[in-house]
Amino acid sequence: MALVVIGGTAAGLSAAARARRLDPRLDIVVLEKGTVISLGACGLPYFVEGKIRDAKDLTVFTPERFRKERDVDVRTGARVISISHPKREVVLESGARVGYEKLVIATGARAENLGIAGTGQDHVFHLLSLDDAERMRAFLRERKPRRAVVIGAGYIGIEAADALRRNGLDVTILERSAHALLRPDDAFTVEVKKQLERHRVELRTGVDVKAIEPGSVAGVPCDMVVIGAGFKPNVALAADAGIELGRSGAIRTDDRMETNLRGVYAAGDCAEAMHLVSGRPTWIPLGTTANKAGRVAGANAAGARERFPGIVGTSIVSIFGMGFATTGFSAVEARAEGFTPVSARIEALSKPRYYQGTKTIVELVADRTTRRLVGGSVIGEDGAAGRIDVIATALHARMKVDDFEQLDLAYSPPFAPVWDPVLIAAQQLMKEL
Repeated sequence: MALVVIGGTAAGLSAAARARRLDPRLDIVVLEKGTVISLGACGLPYFVEGKIRDAKDLTVFTPERFRKERDVDVRTGARVISISHPKREVVLESGARVGYEKLVIATGARAENLGIAGTGQDHVFHLLSLDDAERMRAFLRERKPRRAVVIGAGYIGIEAADALRRNGLDVTILERSAHALLRPDDAFTVEVKKQLERHRVELRTGVDVKAIEPGSVAGVPCDMVVIGAGFKPNVALAADAGIELGRSGAIRTDDRMETNLRGVYAAGDCAEAMHLVSGRPTWIPLGTTANKAGRVAGANAAGARERFPGIVGTSIVSIFGMGFATTGFSAVEARAEGFTPVSARIEALSKPRYYQGTKTIVELVADRTTRRLVGGSVIGEDGAAGRIDVIATALHARMKVDDFEQLDLAYSPPFAPVWDPVLIAAQQLMKEL
């Protein structure tokens, strides 16, 4: 049997590796349009910053190593331009045709220019690929810009701003919405803005950029522009082949990651996933989801019967060393999803005061009717990742606040106070309920 995988990053290579483990006899071909595979795209801002010195450190596998260790035919520079499912073949830009019995689509996300004029100028950048990051590093080194504008206050925009500021640039972030980090939460955005301002990065919300001028954006002078917004699932190839899209615009799949075309699977940033809190499909492009969904797609393409239950949308971003973490829904999002949200937000120390504990902010959101936790956020320099993971685990378990409040969490002065901030937040939420 021939398995073809379109896309050689997280979801695609996870699918290929999992399929190979389950069936050593399978003929597996990975088609990657670029020149590198297995790119750790989440590390790109740190490469731009200079924390990661060598671009090679961002790739786990070379095509040659993946071929040797996984016995998978990896072809780079192989751009697929169409899928003909009735013929069970894909057509490459070169004119070559590759037949398949099973197909995994892992085409990722793409950047749109959002209708902004002037995006083709040489001082304007995206940050999606290794080429993007290397071009930015070269621009910083050779042109020595002094002022930068970042369009978009999502994950990529915020991390790009951090990287540029650490390179000595004056940075302004322009965000179209009223909120940062894709979280409709006023208090959370206020904390993001405070942390950015502490490090002399300005965040302006409610700014709809229409054009990039040679020396300015929306009246802000600059020598460099990074577009960190407008990312969409890359689904044109799939849609043209008759594959259904979901309400989010990403590829619709079942819990086996199979599309409406039998034997065709999709995973990663091009595909939807089930949101375990709302019970509805959603599109939240994250590397964690891509790897897990890719494994399931590859397993089922190889004949297994595995399922990917879904996600709760857990993420964390470092802003100048401060962790900003979210999972599930904010109160605004929960109301839009049909819940009756009740929230509690507290400030507490990450460790006992005598052990140099730092301020940690925790917000929990529950549904008044069922008392079930539906979301939360954590902000702090110390332990934010561990605390958001506790909340995410509770969301996976559909835990009620009553049970969450009684969790037996670790205590020792070097690590946490006797009352962990997440438990203090749960106590406060119990009072609100």
